[in-house]
Amino acid sequence: MSGLPGARTCPGPGEASDLKSPLGAKFREPLTETRFQQLFGDAEQEPELLAEPRWSRLWRRRASACSGPGAWRLLLARLPPLRWLPHYRWRAWLLGDAVAGLTVGIVHVPQGMAFALLTSVPPVFGLYTSFFPVLIYTLLGTGRHLSTGTFAVLSLMTGSAVERLVPEPLSGNLSGIEREQLDAQRVGAAAAVAFGSGALMLGMFALQLGVLATFLSEPVVKALTSGAALHVLVSQLPSLLGVPLPRQIGCFALFKTLAAVLTALPSSSPAELTISALSLALLVPVKELNVRFRDRLPTPIPGEIAMVLLASVLCFTSSLDTRYNVQIVGLLPGGFPQPLLPSLAELPRILADSLPMALVTFAVSASLASIYADKYSYTIDSNQELLAHGVSNLVSSLFSCFPNSATLATTSLLVDAGGNTQLAGLFSCMVVLSVLLWLGPLFYYLPKAVLACINISSMRQMFFQMRELPQLWRISRVDFAVWTVTWVAVVTLSVDLGLAVGVVFSMMTVVCRTQRVQCLALGLAEGTELYRPLRESHKLLQVPGLCILSYPAPLYFGTRGQFRRVLEWHLGLGEGSKEAPKTGGPPDADAAGAREVVQLASRCQDAGIHLLLAQCNASVLGTLTQAGLLDRVTPEQLFVSVQDAAAHALERLELSGPKTCTVWV
Repeated sequence: MSGLPGARTCPGPGEASDLKSPLGAKFREPLTETRFQQLFGDAEQEPELLAEPRWSRLWRRRASACSGPGAWRLLLARLPPLRWLPHYRWRAWLLGDAVAGLTVGIVHVPQGMAFALLTSVPPVFGLYTSFFPVLIYTLLGTGRHLSTGTFAVLSLMTGSAVERLVPEPLSGNLSGIEREQLDAQRVGAAAAVAFGSGALMLGMFALQLGVLATFLSEPVVKALTSGAALHVLVSQLPSLLGVPLPRQIGCFALFKTLAAVLTALPSSSPAELTISALSLALLVPVKELNVRFRDRLPTPIPGEIAMVLLASVLCFTSSLDTRYNVQIVGLLPGGFPQPLLPSLAELPRILADSLPMALVTFAVSASLASIYADKYSYTIDSNQELLAHGVSNLVSSLFSCFPNSATLATTSLLVDAGGNTQLAGLFSCMVVLSVLLWLGPLFYYLPKAVLACINISSMRQMFFQMRELPQLWRISRVDFAVWTVTWVAVVTLSVDLGLAVGVVFSMMTVVCRTQRVQCLALGLAEGTELYRPLRESHKLLQVPGLCILSYPAPLYFGTRGQFRRVLEWHLGLGEGSKEAPKTGGPPDADAAGAREVVQLASRCQDAGIHLLLAQCNASVLGTLTQAGLLDRVTPEQLFVSVQDAAAHALERLELSGPKTCTVWV
């Protein structure tokens, strides 16, 4: 047993204590749980309501929503603009939202096209994904400072799925028509993944599973995004060097890509290598300036759009595409694609890809929204966020968009530019809309190498998350281990498998922590009714014959063994003690914790120990009741607080003097 001293902590009835016994202290009448409910419970509640099944109460609440006021409350809950728009401060907030929205929209244009390359679809579909999801989240989202759209991690995961579902022919030499057909199939596969991801999130919303965000802990999310950033960097090396290499997918894809790039390095294109070097030389310092002087700059410097315009002009005037075979974006179709339902036949094949994407989408978006909600003192609804991102992915997939979520870089940019509400998303949509309708031809000569550089420079914030590791080591070695295991799994295996490994390992640490909880013996602080662990001070009073134990951990099938061993040690119940008789009811796996409490009570009774339970939470009492075991632990043994249980135990000591144990659950 971890952390236990070398001797029992509970003195027997014949042992002496060096400290003054508090037996003469005056206590109020001890309150059992039953007496407390009689005095302070809701006595006016109808008995039939108490006995009403939970499903019936839920049905009544759903039925009440069908009334006029209920329908209006439901509409207010599901359309957040109806709540915040009437209270919008037009003079104070409109300018900030407009500037921030336009700034983010300018970044969305090159970044959307760049992330489309990660997804293995033509650049224009990145613009669609920077428009429709942003518009939908503005109407349904609760994060006032959240910016949605293309996200590098999701684009990378989607690209791997697309390459697996629609691989490029081994010949590699495709005609124009064959290339268009391949792109159309890949766009359909990416849209199907987005449809499946959105459908899964809507299912989670229907089941009210917003709490699932807690299972993707902060170390898991940060390690996932940091490891994925390394995947993005390596995957863009062929475009930076002008080397046409097939995309590697599956486990160890990062190392396979590095090996292929090193092998093909002698055949790299000097022109595209020069463009990449010049682009990074401009983008990286601009990123640093925006970060270092964010408080002094009225708006961040739009380095991406400046680089896009400069590179397009240079490529056009120098004819780099024809003279040096530099890969360019080409024609961006104007307008919007026709709504098209993704092929439902593909859904079973992409379900395994959609599930991790749905979890990443919700985890990243919910954590970002929570960070800024805490910073600016407002609340978000995690279940409403599920609805917003679910509808955003599902509806936008009808317009050939790939999976999307909140993004780290543009959210930070929106806040730094002075954004205040979701209205900034509408101004961002205006910028992307203008490109789709009128300004698309300006990007015809944009080199794809520049888009690869934008992808790499946008990973800055994710790479710098590794600087938090020394602090994480000092705060929590367990969280450090979770971060490290997740990152190594993401880098060596793949993003989706690394996510699975990280979640499983994180849950294992939670189970291990419950196994390492110490059972504490408590003593009375003299002159008070406060009980503290005996190891904290030698001045705490310990009454002979009275043992007060605290077990601050959930009692379930995984901890019942440790719970039994700890109490046997403290109370002197040897292995040869009489076991409690087998009781009827559900199997051990269903009520293991409750049955352990009942067995403890029986063994204490056989050993002449009077067991009292104090401060039991509602789940313990509910489990005892539902398992039909409450008759084995009588109401006279359940007390409201440890003070009440100790007072009752002291009265018994004065009257009869048996060895008494009070256990605080």
